[in-house]
Amino acid sequence: MKKILGIGNALVDVLLEVSDDQQIEKFGLVKGGMEMIDAEKKRVIHSEIAHLNQKIASGGSTSNTIYGLAKLGAQTGYIGKISKDQAGDFFKNDMDRAQINTHFLYSDIDTGIATTFISPNGERTFATYLGAAATMTPSEINIDVLKQYDIIHVEGYLIFNKDLVLDICQKAKQCGLKISMDMASYNLVESMRDLVEQLLVDYVDIIFANEEEAKAFTGKEELEALDELSKYCSVSVVKLGAKGSIAKVDGKVTVIPPAPGERIDTTGAGDIYASGFLYGLINNYSVDQCGALASRLGAACIQTIGARLSDEHFN
Repeated sequence: MKKILGIGNALVDVLLEVSDDQQIEKFGLVKGGMEMIDAEKKRVIHSEIAHLNQKIASGGSTSNTIYGLAKLGAQTGYIGKISKDQAGDFFKNDMDRAQINTHFLYSDIDTGIATTFISPNGERTFATYLGAAATMTPSEINIDVLKQYDIIHVEGYLIFNKDLVLDICQKAKQCGLKISMDMASYNLVESMRDLVEQLLVDYVDIIFANEEEAKAFTGKEELEALDELSKYCSVSVVKLGAKGSIAKVDGKVTVIPPAPGERIDTTGAGDIYASGFLYGLINNYSVDQCGALASRLGAACIQTIGARLSDEHFN
């Protein structure tokens, strides 16, 4: 079986359900979006939400995907940067329990925290303090680690650091790895479209995007957006939420129906979807089978708070 390495922002998620948009607006956040915040804004937010019920879980888009792959039985690795603090220990222990081969980097800056506001309809709004994750540099990416794997799944949020993401992709190609990427956030795609296009043109083989991200990049809807993405990547997937998903693999379009599930929280659903699809690809499943597994896992994820599913969902 092919080995998959993930690289991304190692974050601990603080998840809280809100009854309306008041908390989101109070902190000047864009509903449904993701804002990078500094240490002071993180302190203010956490002071204000201290009295609310919260759930703590390991997070970060690529971490979620690699965790799902490991639980499915794939041979996985993960590169991320944390601190030797309580949050960093929590994150490391969670990945170790999933038997992921971790290649952690360490910083004196606090481990990153993603505060996630979950609206009644399951929509998520992120206030992300990258902390240690933001200090990852090209010089820390060990090419000997990359050589141990066949595929690297790169977190779209890493595009905030152009030099880093380009270095990762260049080294991966030098080692003969296929590159998988999730677009991560529509507002990030809008603001850094040129870099996203450069990555797709020069490096990325497998691309995942939800319909908002696909539209932000292509300016088109659903099937037309998928066609545009497929001009860059041999495997292109557009996730359509409750409508299911569509994939174009080696020129052939496959419509993937949704799996049933009541939407409680969409945190990590796209990441876990990618786990299922990638697991199918490395095991030579048909595109229909890849999509069915991905949809089942995604549907299970939206029925729970957070991105970590119980073991029964992976059987």
